[in-house]
Amino acid sequence: MDSEKSLTAVEVAELLKITKNTVYELVKRGELPGYKVGKKLRIDKDDVENYINNQKVPRNKNIIFNNELVQDEPINNIVKLESSNDIIISGQDVILDILAENIREKTNDMRVLRSNTGSYVSLYDLYNDKISVSSVHLWDGDTNEYNTAFVRKMLPGVSCLIINLAYRNVGFYVAKGNPHKINTWKDLTKLNISMINREKGSGIRILLDEKLRLNNISKEQVNGYDIEKQSHFAVARSIARGEGDVGIGNENIANAVEDIDFVPIQEERYDLVIREADLKYPIYKLILSTIRSEEFKKEVESLGGYDLKDIGKILAKT
Repeated sequence: MDSEKSLTAVEVAELLKITKNTVYELVKRGELPGYKVGKKLRIDKDDVENYINNQKVPRNKNIIFNNELVQDEPINNIVKLESSNDIIISGQDVILDILAENIREKTNDMRVLRSNTGSYVSLYDLYNDKISVSSVHLWDGDTNEYNTAFVRKMLPGVSCLIINLAYRNVGFYVAKGNPHKINTWKDLTKLNISMINREKGSGIRILLDEKLRLNNISKEQVNGYDIEKQSHFAVARSIARGEGDVGIGNENIANAVEDIDFVPIQEERYDLVIREADLKYPIYKLILSTIRSEEFKKEVESLGGYDLKDIGKILAKT
């Protein structure tokens, strides 16, 4: 048995940003495979990765509700607040899970659901009334800014508020010691390296494509461009296993995965998008007040790795 590939319950809790007791409960329910070494619980890293990937469900088929999958319920049948008791928060960061749980604790007359889709798809779904609230971290190469240009283009004629959640560092995932000296976007074209990419529609994939465009690099010049993983963690673990030489993701995940180094690229802005017209409904006012509360801020701060200098501020209106 490779002890370096097994984790304690505490380490899994830190990685998933949940409590140790929740880890034990996931193992008890059979959702996360575990085994005993003496009297201590151990969980393989690969099983944690599989658990994370299994939460990334196909859009319009499955949704997450209180950490359980709701199977085969058309998402467009359960989303409009004025005609149902459901609200859907879309995005992939653990901050949104904390937000959803905070909202659930404050209301008992509706379901608070999570859709784990990337920023681009989330905005598309918001425009088509398939979700209630979208998170977004999409960098626009022409303006050198995050989110506003994409929200304006993808929700034409819809007045939206762009509310900050946090700032996060993103960068290259590389092997320990960065043996291939990968430090710039041009380095992705080196013939002796291979990339592990994120899926279309994710914020990191759009960041990559914009940077390639601005640096006059075609995707054909990047070996491994078409190899896709569905999460930062899956990318990081692939680099750690030697399946590729470079990936892109946020610093939090890099710090949680052994055998890789993190090369900072830039700070990204992570925002929440709410249609201005929806603020007439109490649930959206509750979302806004929750984000601005000290309780919520302290919970996010406890995760580490987030800059909350603008949390709850309306940074733009489209």
